[in-house]
Amino acid sequence: MHESFHVHQPQQFTRSWFAWANTLLGELISKIAQERPHLLSAKDRHVRTREFLLKHIRHTMAFYDPISVDPAGGFYHYYMDDGRVYDKENRHLVSSTRFVFNNAMAWQAFGEKEYQARVRHGIDFIRKVHFNPQTGGYAWEVKNGEVTDATNQCYGLAFVMLAYACAYRCGMDEAKVWLDETYDTMEQHFWLPEYGVYASEASRDWVLDDYRGQNDNMHGCEAMLAAFEATGEIRYLDRAKLLAANFTQRQAALTGGAIWEHFRTDWTPNLQYNRGNKTNIFRPWGIQTGHQTEWAKLLLILDRHDPQPWHLARARELFDAAMESGWDEAHGGLIYGYDLDGEPYDQDKYFWVQAESLAAAALLANQTKDEKYWQAYDKIWAYSWEHFVDHQHGAWYRILSPDNQKIDQHKSPAGKTDYHTMGACYEVLRVVD
Repeated sequence: MHESFHVHQPQQFTRSWFAWANTLLGELISKIAQERPHLLSAKDRHVRTREFLLKHIRHTMAFYDPISVDPAGGFYHYYMDDGRVYDKENRHLVSSTRFVFNNAMAWQAFGEKEYQARVRHGIDFIRKVHFNPQTGGYAWEVKNGEVTDATNQCYGLAFVMLAYACAYRCGMDEAKVWLDETYDTMEQHFWLPEYGVYASEASRDWVLDDYRGQNDNMHGCEAMLAAFEATGEIRYLDRAKLLAANFTQRQAALTGGAIWEHFRTDWTPNLQYNRGNKTNIFRPWGIQTGHQTEWAKLLLILDRHDPQPWHLARARELFDAAMESGWDEAHGGLIYGYDLDGEPYDQDKYFWVQAESLAAAALLANQTKDEKYWQAYDKIWAYSWEHFVDHQHGAWYRILSPDNQKIDQHKSPAGKTDYHTMGACYEVLRVVD
């Protein structure tokens, strides 16, 4: 009896102690998850699951809802970190269209009628305020319903097309006519058939500016893919194919395979345009890390509809180069841009660069079955989860310093809307279980 006491009781005690410790540890982890979720790794939060991605979309949408809706028309475009609207007067075409995208995608994902209603609300504002029925153009900026910048930007019209395509998929039948109309407008005023690309900017009365850029065409490709998925019309797919080939192959060959941003009227690279100017968010200098990966993503979306061996090969080249030159080994995250030698140029961290890159990584992982791309996906998510995602108020911070400090309190000025972050989640949802 005495011997059995010394053998049996410590085993009982050990099992009881471990059970108690495991319970306590589980409670502690749960508490950390609720109070400081950024301390948990991306792996712990199951970033490769539908549950995680849909929950994150919900959390991001909650930052904007319901305060984003202006009862007088459209959406508010300017938000502080805590969600307060700091400018109720000014509206930007990019935000007006991206809010339509956000709500249309949310309606398709969750089926809630208020999202569908917001799509119509947003389209109504675009038609009544941004659209000019006399010229067929779309005002770039308005204030209190009055046009302050009537410039026609191909970038803006690409997002108008995207908004109409999304609205049509949400059951807004009249958006099909406006989608076709916008394609025709771009064809008439921006399309340069001798080069197979779009010009970038025109005046209110459609006088073309000499600037030529890839960014407008990249989002044009995105819009064409969305239009094809919404309508099934082959002309949209054909245009996406042409844009993808001309920029990721022909134009990229002029700069060693990297996607360059700025060109002259003859489509030779303009290597000095905006050099040293880091304030123009639509026309930055250098090789944009996020545009390499965004094109990789678009090539793989294109490949769903028109499989070609070069799509995957080129997507891998672009993504791998971006990770090699763009990843900050010291502080984590992908930098904004680097030069033609692969040396850092702008080491700030932008939210959209991380978002587009994680989407591209997931699509590459799915298509190649190469684990290194899932590892890249996990790494980008882990960094973003810790530094970019606002776990208290929702949505992502916009820009961080090289050492991951916020640069201001303006989470979402004109153009952001978290379209990139939620759009990335929707793309990943196509390839995860």
